[in-house]
Amino acid sequence: MDRKFDFLIVGAGLFGAVCARELTDAGFSCLVIDKRSHIAGNVYTREEHGINVHEYGAHIFHTSDKNVWDYVNRFAVFNNYINSPVARYKDELYNLPFNMNTFSKMWGIRTPDEAKAIIDGQIRELNITEPANLEEQALSMVGRDVYEKLVKGYTEKQWGRDCKDLPAFIIKRLPLRFTYNNNYFSDRYQGIPEGGYTALVEKLLEGSEVRLETDYFELRKSDAGLAGHLIYTGPIDEYFSFSLGVLQYRTLRFEKEWLETDNYQGCAVVNYTEREVPFTRIIEHKHFEFGLQKGTVITREYPAEWQKGDEPYYPVNDERNTKLYKKYAELASKETDVTFGGRLGQYKYYDMDKVIAAALQTAEALKKRKLR
Repeated sequence: MDRKFDFLIVGAGLFGAVCARELTDAGFSCLVIDKRSHIAGNVYTREEHGINVHEYGAHIFHTSDKNVWDYVNRFAVFNNYINSPVARYKDELYNLPFNMNTFSKMWGIRTPDEAKAIIDGQIRELNITEPANLEEQALSMVGRDVYEKLVKGYTEKQWGRDCKDLPAFIIKRLPLRFTYNNNYFSDRYQGIPEGGYTALVEKLLEGSEVRLETDYFELRKSDAGLAGHLIYTGPIDEYFSFSLGVLQYRTLRFEKEWLETDNYQGCAVVNYTEREVPFTRIIEHKHFEFGLQKGTVITREYPAEWQKGDEPYYPVNDERNTKLYKKYAELASKETDVTFGGRLGQYKYYDMDKVIAAALQTAEALKKRKLR
């Protein structure tokens, strides 16, 4: 059967779009499909009232990989936005990440030695040698005060479970920084693309045919021979018709609001760490691009249990799901002319730079394979 396209790419997010760019530049024909009505996946931004709104939550680009940084700068101009979120616990405001500004506000101290003494003293009093759950793991790293005010409630909202019922390995590290530096990331390169992420992805997709509101599973019923190779970035368990079971995710609900005020909260991201507040954070989008527009757009994020049919956001990488994913990965390894990628295809939480690096590596391997 004659193939119309060399590659069918399922998903117009970063992984699929980077693969499309690289393969198109190498002379291959690509069809990119997405079940949504827009490109760019979860990094999709849309202009509202002159403000580029991050429709699926805050996305701040950061990397220490110069190759990836140089790559994205081919397709967009990045501003110098530095992520400096604020945490609100009841009526108290703290800087994130946990740093000297945080500790000074919490305990009225000034020096790193004073902060270390308080934290080390709390950890010694707790005497947790083998953490049995997330709560004990966090307490053994940051002590009781930081945990109770800034970790516990936020984490329980994120996962929909008490910290005592979550496995310890979910929190692998809680960095304590003993400097007065509010830069959340330590990566050398940081910023937001001017004009939003959608414009960046549009450039990545130039030269490829793009079909939106197109369901892969319906398409393959009617046109299974459309392309020679499939790059699939959807849920891996759905590809196999959930035959081994359903992988679990957490999902998010977004509540967006236009406000007449020019500056609602003074920064792009405020985390609400108290469990009694139902949302985890409020995003004020104009601050990502230093906006001076009249009025502002804010979004409240509400974590929720995921059900089939909901948008999957965060893989639940506990013991049960890790074992199940490995079984699906074994099935995937036996598929010919199919590549699984991205956070859903690989059941893995990816930062944007890691997604791009993985897509570049995948595209390079496919080019070598096809050009033999």
